[in-house]
Amino acid sequence: MAKGISPLKKILATKKRIAIVTHWSPDGDAIGSSLGLANFLLKLGHTVNVIVPNEYPPFLHWMHGHKKIIDSQKNKKKATLALKKAELVFCLDFNELKRINFLGVLIDQLTVPKVLIDHHPNPSNFAAYMLHKVEASSTAELIYEFIVSMGGAKLVDKNIANCLYTGIMTDTGSFRFPMTSVKTHRIIAHLMEAGAENSLNHNRIYDDNSENRLRLLGFTLSEKLNVLTEFKTAFFTLSDAEHDRFKYQKGDTEGLVNYALSIRGIVFAAFFAERDGNVKCSFRSKGNFDVNLFARAGFNGGGHKNAAGGMLELSLQDVVKKFKSLLPMYAKQLK
Repeated sequence: MAKGISPLKKILATKKRIAIVTHWSPDGDAIGSSLGLANFLLKLGHTVNVIVPNEYPPFLHWMHGHKKIIDSQKNKKKATLALKKAELVFCLDFNELKRINFLGVLIDQLTVPKVLIDHHPNPSNFAAYMLHKVEASSTAELIYEFIVSMGGAKLVDKNIANCLYTGIMTDTGSFRFPMTSVKTHRIIAHLMEAGAENSLNHNRIYDDNSENRLRLLGFTLSEKLNVLTEFKTAFFTLSDAEHDRFKYQKGDTEGLVNYALSIRGIVFAAFFAERDGNVKCSFRSKGNFDVNLFARAGFNGGGHKNAAGGMLELSLQDVVKKFKSLLPMYAKQLK
């Protein structure tokens, strides 16, 4: 049974070799929370390595500490060595070790303490210490809470503040999703007081499009939208060839599924992206339809009630066929 995080204050009182790991296909919350925590721990005098399972979008490359992140897909040896040397491992923004592929296997074998900081439901029991709240808007919000609980509120500087602000901003959809609480806004106010550049951060994330990304968006909206009115559902698909046509880069389809959800009367949206023999599935919903349960049941995934994802080793056509075949089972919930 995992303990709370209060014992970590004593553990962190002496210098440690620390590894921070986040989930596959890192997003703004994953990178923002990881670098926010890393920059804080560096201020305490620790040796810190941030390790990601694979690459992340270029619009996140501006955050302080980005250049030192270890991409385990590109440098497996360096990532493995950093984990084996670690005396403490932080696992951020994921709830199961299987979400991080070979890194999860390696972390499971380590005998050093692991710390889970996350807001996804149903975490597996692999960590010695845990800060887990499903009601939190983001993992970055929990990292702020962790820093404060460690007595480090005054150590939050501009770099830490910008990282955590970005994590919260992206995971709340610019503060519009239901999990955005009064507490979230108070934390944001404190981060701005510490130097977070709210307008600039928004521009860095949402106004940094390549021409190809905009053309891909236009093509997808115009040619790839499917609306199933009887199930209040809409979805997009993109094939490998279509990605290549628009010179796809990591992050180019970030947030695309939300356009389908924005259609009047739609309560369930999906996006199926074929990449390298797999199909990545993104699900979003409004109201009470639980896409976390939907993703877990049929798409090897999970997430939150209104935002989840999965991955299937099937053809794009077979994934869409499976998706459509399941909708009648959820007809009552969707209506």
